[in-house]
Amino acid sequence: MKSDNSRINEWFVPKFGPIKFRVFIGFLFLPYTAMCICFTLLGSLLSPVIHIDRLIALAVIYFLALGISAHAADGIGNRQTKPWANYISEHEFKLLLISSLVLAYSIGAFYITTYVPFLAIIAIAEGFFLFAYNFELFDGFFHNNTWFSVSWGALPFIAGFVMQTNSITMLSILFSFVTGFISYIEIRLSREYKELKKTGGNLVQQDKLETYLKSISLGTISITFVCFIITYLYSIQNH
Repeated sequence: MKSDNSRINEWFVPKFGPIKFRVFIGFLFLPYTAMCICFTLLGSLLSPVIHIDRLIALAVIYFLALGISAHAADGIGNRQTKPWANYISEHEFKLLLISSLVLAYSIGAFYITTYVPFLAIIAIAEGFFLFAYNFELFDGFFHNNTWFSVSWGALPFIAGFVMQTNSITMLSILFSFVTGFISYIEIRLSREYKELKKTGGNLVQQDKLETYLKSISLGTISITFVCFIITYLYSIQNH
């Protein structure tokens, strides 16, 4: 019997449907990918003027580049220890990585050349972290909780603000520390949870960590939704 690093029994993986469907949904790590996208939305909401098309475009960009490409890059490494290796081939991982990244950067290039040239700085930085973090380049220097919190927490928030304003302010930087800190807590708990799941140790601690992770991810999504509704109602009231 093959060892299973797929995390197929994770709480965010559907319990129904064909195995390929379940694996693909699990591979997306949707609650954590949604957190990252929420950070871009929160950054956008900080802008005094909100362009809905840019908000949606950036959400799509991050879903493609980080939700799909980054997880595909992570799966290409040491396949004996990576999630989903029993179900997704290296060829499939590469196809997902390249196609999603090309599409994400194509969308980004349109907005960079048309409206927000400053976004190019974020695009370069996130592209660097995608490869440096997931392929553990530079002897794994960037593969740690701190750099994860920068690339998955702080930069997405700044990207959201930049996408709307083509600028960076001190306030946007300060708020990015908050989203970076949330990401830091999430990845730290996630690593501990993953190890316990892999070894089958301390079931009580597993349940506790799973509850924390659910609270952080679903809490972030809920807060973002509330902020979006408040911003929308405020904009209606003032027009």
